[in-house]
Amino acid sequence: MMSQARILNPSPSSAAGVDLPVPARPDTYSMAKDVLDLFRSLLVEVASPLLPEMNDLLSGRLSVGDVPEDRRFLALQGFGVWHQLIAIAMEYEGAQYRRREERAGRAMIGTFADVLSRARDKGIDRQTVEAAVSRLMVQPTMTAHPTETKRVTVLEIHRRIYRRLTELLTRDWTPQEVERLKEALKAEVEILWLTGELRLEKPSVAQEVDWGIHFFDEVLFEALPTVVESLGDALGDTYNTAAPADFLHFASWIGGDRDGNPFVTAEVTRAALSRYRGAAIASYRDLLKSLSADLSIGVSIVSFSRDFRAALDGLLAQCGAKRTAIEARNAGEPFRQYCAALACRLEATEAADRGERSGVTPYARPAEFLRLVQILIAALRESGAPSAAARKVLPLERRLRIFGFHTVRLDIRQNATVVNRSLAEILSAIDGKAIKGPDDPDWPHRLVSALREEAPDLSKLDLSDEARDLVELFELLGEARLRDPSSIGAFILSMTTSAEDLIAVYLLAQWCSDKASSIMAPMPIVPLFETIDDLRASHEILDTIFSNRAVRRLIREAGDRQEVMLGYSDSNKDGGFFTSNWELAKAQVALKRIGRKHRVEVSFFHGRGGSVSRGGAPAGRAIAAQPIGTVEGRMRVTEQGEIVSAKFANRGTALTILERLVGAVLDHTLQPPDTARPDEIGEYKEAFEALSGLSQVKYLDLVRMPGFIDYFNEASPVEELGLLKIGSRPARRFGSAPQNLSDLRAIPWVFAWSQNRHMLTGWYGIGTALSSFTGVRGESGHTLLKKMYDTSPLFQLVIDEAEKLLFQCDLTIARLYADLVNDPIAAKNVFAVIEAEAKLTEEMILFLTQEKSLALRFPEFRTRTESMRPQMEGLHRLQVDLLRKVRAGRGADDARAEDVDALLMTIHVISGGLGWTG
Repeated sequence: MMSQARILNPSPSSAAGVDLPVPARPDTYSMAKDVLDLFRSLLVEVASPLLPEMNDLLSGRLSVGDVPEDRRFLALQGFGVWHQLIAIAMEYEGAQYRRREERAGRAMIGTFADVLSRARDKGIDRQTVEAAVSRLMVQPTMTAHPTETKRVTVLEIHRRIYRRLTELLTRDWTPQEVERLKEALKAEVEILWLTGELRLEKPSVAQEVDWGIHFFDEVLFEALPTVVESLGDALGDTYNTAAPADFLHFASWIGGDRDGNPFVTAEVTRAALSRYRGAAIASYRDLLKSLSADLSIGVSIVSFSRDFRAALDGLLAQCGAKRTAIEARNAGEPFRQYCAALACRLEATEAADRGERSGVTPYARPAEFLRLVQILIAALRESGAPSAAARKVLPLERRLRIFGFHTVRLDIRQNATVVNRSLAEILSAIDGKAIKGPDDPDWPHRLVSALREEAPDLSKLDLSDEARDLVELFELLGEARLRDPSSIGAFILSMTTSAEDLIAVYLLAQWCSDKASSIMAPMPIVPLFETIDDLRASHEILDTIFSNRAVRRLIREAGDRQEVMLGYSDSNKDGGFFTSNWELAKAQVALKRIGRKHRVEVSFFHGRGGSVSRGGAPAGRAIAAQPIGTVEGRMRVTEQGEIVSAKFANRGTALTILERLVGAVLDHTLQPPDTARPDEIGEYKEAFEALSGLSQVKYLDLVRMPGFIDYFNEASPVEELGLLKIGSRPARRFGSAPQNLSDLRAIPWVFAWSQNRHMLTGWYGIGTALSSFTGVRGESGHTLLKKMYDTSPLFQLVIDEAEKLLFQCDLTIARLYADLVNDPIAAKNVFAVIEAEAKLTEEMILFLTQEKSLALRFPEFRTRTESMRPQMEGLHRLQVDLLRKVRAGRGADDARAEDVDALLMTIHVISGGLGWTG
């Protein structure tokens, strides 16, 4: 029988795909016991004056529902803070564990040292490694998906707590010093306890941009260059070769993602580009200030080369009237003068961006600044200071190569429906007759002919606000690329269903940004294939695009590269977890084949979310499970919502995450290209196909059941999720009483099924598929499945991640939510089907793993589950009670404000306990 005590397992980091499997790894949760005890004592101390029940709540002796109503919200606040402190403790202990392993000389799995030493042991030669490293281009991409329930203010408090904890526990202090440090830590916990968890207003797009930049200012500006250095060190130790300087960059959708968000206009995107540019430029100030103070090498000791003196003279000449002060302040110290002059011109660049004029020459491009920094490095080396060059100035050069004057490469995302509608309007105005768009039989021919036509003057056309804004957007993209080509990433076309959808974007890009396209490579146009049908048709769409001469010419000018984005969320919603993963793998193989046919290098952008259901598996395992030959050194992956803070809020964690991400890409790239995994050929492939079909049929039978949509709406807080002010998108982004599957957005679909503890988005259909497969094939089917689980990375990943989600499923709690459904017969029928499939899936997974119960191989999950079970059960019971109260009248507008606030707080706290939202 399925255990009913499965409340919670992963920490935010493990749910976010942070952890890699480490053989015989100690239980991090148990290792963090001392830190957790410290945090608990501090939280109880600061909370008890307002909430005397705090200690009993944390111990599980008291349920949140038993707290007097006037202190109920405080109890929820206490649980929210406790879940956050657990995450900080786990993150701290994980960092300490990594340090202990490295001090003992043991390379952690997935690090550069581990990947390269294994390559060396396999006999992979230096030339092969250098070729693989030269291809590396890894690009994490922040998105503005509304899944982060914590405010920046709270994230900043988390960072201070982490720093105070590190300061307290990593030094040998006197007893008095320990007490002072504990008091400082207590003060931060107190502030967290008294800080409001929920946003009172929805954030603006500008605030979302600032949220993203927060992680660069605090961590990433420093972390990314350090990752470059770490790869260089590992390559030097194992293969005596160097790392490329710019294989790791960040992109962002924040400020450019227009899909479903009317607040992202062309002007908003312009402001976002300016904000990203300002953040990058400002990040160099402190480095230059330090260099101006540190590089006190004088002419009395060192002879400076003629080339450096000439460079210094030219640089000072561009400082205008400020030259005299720089020379006087640093007389006889040319390196200080040089750095001060670099800083002077940087200030002038910032002033110029504000529209201010001065006698100092600003940097025309980041490449100019980079060249001047490289001159400084060379001069230091020539002067007998190579260590100073390497430790003090080289980090600045690395940072400049990575971030330039743009911080991130801003992607633009828009839905194909909007693009087609706007282009149809434009063509109708040009032709003087109505054109229906994709529904017009002549649409494909009209688009192809328009690609060969001279760009019209779109400013003279009378267009709707939607079409005019799209035109202004493409004009802005042309201007931005002319100013700084690195500031713009790609145009992501969501819901791409045909070749014509892509041609429409190419046409608008050509017409609206002709100046930029005439002197530089065309802007990359990236199709996003999201549904099962679109994934299956993706290779035919690309084949058609590559066969179009006009488009093929543009792709050739872009370097014969084509990026394709793969959607994990909607494909899961369409076909279930198993089918989604298999169709994604098949699509990659088929798309690479089409690329080879047309001599175009196809690379992939993986649109993963935070939860397992939306592709949020551990990054190392997820990349290892990709088909051979589909990575080839290049990968983009989304980092969404709460996963950004889980991965990049602290330097140590960020360094580990980024190293393992790049390391996994490198490891996959080093696999022999002429080999195929068992899951890509023969009986494994046939088994995958059969299992996928069986799983999808079972999944579709569920979602098409009579009353299923009503069950989803009423047995989960899906409508109430729209009340959470966690993104700039309109509340309708979360859906409002959807009437069919196509109405459901992927994020609230997963979010809601996690809140009611069904968790079916990560396991449903797998039990029936495995059982039916073995029922038909008998003993040979049993043998094959076990063999697949032992040897197929993809099959093992799917089963393991499904097991984790099933471990989190709690049917006792789920039944409480099912009782909210107005039609008891429909509720009984739907729940019975879900319950039967859960039991069957557990049975079949245990057959494969040969374990006695779920998740025994994930002891950290089990430990944390049992420790928090009473807390989480009480939270769910309270949420169900509050849902009844809020829905009793005409909904949230008619309910008591106290009940609505408490309901929203339960959503926030439960998601914090689970470690993810959607």
